[in-house]
Amino acid sequence: MKKLPGKSTLVFVALIAASAAFSASAQNVLLWSTQASKVTEQKAMQEMVFKGATVPTDFIANQEGPYVTRLTAELQAGKGSIGVLGALHGQLATNSKDLVDLSSIAKGLKVGASYMKLGKLGTNEQKYIPWMQATYVMAANRKALPYLPKGADINALTYDQLVQWSKNLAEKTGSPKFGFPAGPQGLKHRFFQGFLYPSYANSAVTEFRSPQAVKGWEMMKELWKYTNPASTGYNFMQEPLLSDQVWVAFDHIARLSDAFNQRPGDFVAFPAPAGPTGRGFMPVLAGLAIPKTAPDRAASERLITYLLQPEVQLKTLQATNFFPSLDVEIPANISVAARLTGEAVARQVAAKDANPGLLPVGLGELGGKFNQVYVDAFERIVLAKQPIKAVLDTQADALRKIMVDANAPCWEPDVPSKGACPVK
Repeated sequence: MKKLPGKSTLVFVALIAASAAFSASAQNVLLWSTQASKVTEQKAMQEMVFKGATVPTDFIANQEGPYVTRLTAELQAGKGSIGVLGALHGQLATNSKDLVDLSSIAKGLKVGASYMKLGKLGTNEQKYIPWMQATYVMAANRKALPYLPKGADINALTYDQLVQWSKNLAEKTGSPKFGFPAGPQGLKHRFFQGFLYPSYANSAVTEFRSPQAVKGWEMMKELWKYTNPASTGYNFMQEPLLSDQVWVAFDHIARLSDAFNQRPGDFVAFPAPAGPTGRGFMPVLAGLAIPKTAPDRAASERLITYLLQPEVQLKTLQATNFFPSLDVEIPANISVAARLTGEAVARQVAAKDANPGLLPVGLGELGGKFNQVYVDAFERIVLAKQPIKAVLDTQADALRKIMVDANAPCWEPDVPSKGACPVK
């Protein structure tokens, strides 16, 4: 762990000790968070989630810098006032060895098995409990539903069925109706990293040029035949859905919300399709953890249990627009977009073949170059129609250099690594 300069550490430790004493006397649990850091979100959390809570709570949300500084100081001091950490998966993974095992309270919580596995952070202990999430889903105009392949379940589609559905739409309506966010600011790289690769290669990095990855790109080439060619200019899929240029689309839930809210009766949301190695999807997952320096572990555990109650999860959704980690019914009085996408997200997480592929971890300033590897592969393979294997071979070399330069270990669904995640 990186140490602070001597004098700074002493001063900070003194402040931490004083803060700990105050917190203990107040008997409130300090929830130290990187989530809900906007002023409006913090206010909403205080009024909707923590007001009248069964566990008195001091909720303080910060950007990552202040969050890390205080946590690091407390861990170095061996004591502190932080009772619960609320942070993204990658942020919690950084301090995995400093988190207590929450297995004793995990058993009674109705969180999807795939998410609970992520909370183990590659260990045999439950290092964090999944708290809230955002992700990407599929959307369709109801006019597209009659063209589904025979026997297909929209909530359990495969990529082969998506291709056939798109083909049916193109051939029977006279023009391509599938849309993809392939514009300059579209989130296409997240589709390849968190959906295509986990679904076909059970990997995002290590199996980048594997035969299984080749099959994934072959599917993508086939799907592109029935994709609206204007997709190379689409950044937000809600716009072409609303204009009826597109009837079926993939995108981040925030980039689909206008379509659901403006025409609530016209669209449905549903989980991403599955491939040979599962139903890959990329959650933006935040968790709750207890640092080993927590002053009152029992109170911290009670707070986590409180925050994972279905009614509290729904209050958190209203306060932050992050969806519950639990499979809960979204009430009708929440916005149409939140209700529809929330239900799709819940089905996606609870799917028996769910295979989450996390946001990249540990890349730092090389994150942009990492994303570009996947964008370049798409543009060369799908748009320029270059040979798949040759493209993946050259892009794998670029990917390997990035991983080595960043010394970034693997993240799910790749197998944990010591040192840089290998690219075969």
